[in-house]
Amino acid sequence: MIIALIGIIIGIIIGYVLPYSYNPYYSLYISMALLAAIDSVFGGINAHMDNNFNNKLFLSGLIGNSIIAALLTWLGDILSIPLYYAAIFVFGGRIFNNFATIRRKILNKM
Repeated sequence: MIIALIGIIIGIIIGYVLPYSYNPYYSLYISMALLAAIDSVFGGINAHMDNNFNNKLFLSGLIGNSIIAALLTWLGDILSIPLYYAAIFVFGGRIFNNFATIRRKILNKM
């Protein structure tokens, strides 16, 4: 747990010291990658609370979800159809579901 907090602090410091700007064209791709990452993090927290966390499963889900979200976004750009809505719907629903489960587990422990 402490290693994760140290990593977050180091990431924030690097972000302030070395600011990076990107082409606004990629903002949709970046937002989909962030949504997939948040989904994986909440799923990992939920699995950790069940003492069922598997690092390989977490990393494969993080990478796989990000790739699928990027492919849907890219294909939607090619076809001029907002296919990224599918990723928003699925990942958003899973994030809220995992958050609700985590919240219940925390409140039941209190």
